[in-house]
Amino acid sequence: MNSGCRVAQPPIGGLPAKFTLENEHLVIQSDIKLSRNHELIRDLDQLREQILSTLDLPVQKQPVVVYLFADETRYANYLQARYPRLPPRRAYFVGTSRELAVYTYWGDRIQEDLRHEFTHGVLHATLKDVPLWLDEGLAEYFEVASQPQGMNREYAMNLAAEIATGWKPNLDRLESLESVDQMYKPEYQESWAWVHFLLQHNEDSHAVLTNYLRELRTTSQPGPLSTRLREVIPVADRRFLNHAGSLTDGVVRVGRIEEK
Repeated sequence: MNSGCRVAQPPIGGLPAKFTLENEHLVIQSDIKLSRNHELIRDLDQLREQILSTLDLPVQKQPVVVYLFADETRYANYLQARYPRLPPRRAYFVGTSRELAVYTYWGDRIQEDLRHEFTHGVLHATLKDVPLWLDEGLAEYFEVASQPQGMNREYAMNLAAEIATGWKPNLDRLESLESVDQMYKPEYQESWAWVHFLLQHNEDSHAVLTNYLRELRTTSQPGPLSTRLREVIPVADRRFLNHAGSLTDGVVRVGRIEEK
């Protein structure tokens, strides 16, 4: 996902303001006129309900503000002027004490980009903080609108190929990452796979994640999730490899990894 998050500075002028749509949980300021019943708006409303239901989170109090530029050039010029150190990306989430903002432009992957960054917004509207790997893993999980839920077929195929050549997961390394600049496609991919495992492996793994998120409602430092996961599922890494290797029936097939 060519997106980013976590820039702790407030926005400035030059933002889209020609059209505004808002409800209790979402504000869209846009260069483009959208109807209240536009499919993108309906999709974000449905996504918010899906996130809250799947993760057992309370209804958010702070709305997410989406700044939707008409084209890539205007968007890129704004980002370059306001955040010159940021690498070029299609969309960014910026969370501050004043505003939870998504910046993006009208392009071919607008739905995917909005879903990813809006997920960041919903999480940060309900939690004190979110570890970087988990923040991105959840955004990757919810960005894909197609069924089955949370499936990224490209990532699944990549992981199957890598597991077949001896790749091993490293959740502890993911937990050590502190800046989005440290995350590249392999990190997004593994973060997505861990979230998929936690939510869909079994009731125990699902509970580990939802209980962890429940703590994040009241504290920004609940400790590493990996410790809790291995307490509940001591062979979590092997279970993860089995889970990740079974996500696709592509040309690369991965044999079952025995737990010992």
